[in-house]
Amino acid sequence: QVKLVESGGGLVQPGGSLRLSCAASGSIASAIFMDWYRQAPGNSREFVARINSAGTTNYEASVKDRFTVSRDNAQNTVYLQMDSLTPDDTAVYSCHILLQTQLGPRAYWGQGTEVTVSS
Repeated sequence: QVKLVESGGGLVQPGGSLRLSCAASGSIASAIFMDWYRQAPGNSREFVARINSAGTTNYEASVKDRFTVSRDNAQNTVYLQMDSLTPDDTAVYSCHILLQTQLGPRAYWGQGTEVTVSS
């Protein structure tokens, strides 16, 4: 069992930046990929960014060139650097990991961290 804990959310003005962290209770070295998702009030959860085991990244179109996902295997942590934030980025951000285990792939979710972009 792996527990994921997100942090770094908060209130920021439009145009500002935040860095979210997702700390895993165990090693992420065997992670097939790690994602960030977000859910705005009244909306369904949507994909934001992914980093796979090779370090390849991909992004949802509206955040590409503004957000950067990275991972630190030594710290068992995945990050989401968010720049040029807009009110449309307001949401609860959650991380998701697909781990390769001896029993096969296992998926885990964090509880989320809230991001509010407002003046």
